[in-house]
Amino acid sequence: MREKVILICTKCLSRNYTTTKKKDAVSKRMEIKKFCPKCNEHTLHKESK
Repeated sequence: MREKVILICTKCLSRNYTTTKKKDAVSKRMEIKKFCPKCNEHTLHKESK
């Protein structure tokens, strides 16, 4: 079973992306470098609670 996850920009704190991750395998929060349209640059995006 996969869990839906919302990714938040660390610079401007806007919620830009949704993705899924495995519930069982990963215990840490996801961190991905993605493009933020609000900041207009690539920034680190973290998983929200």
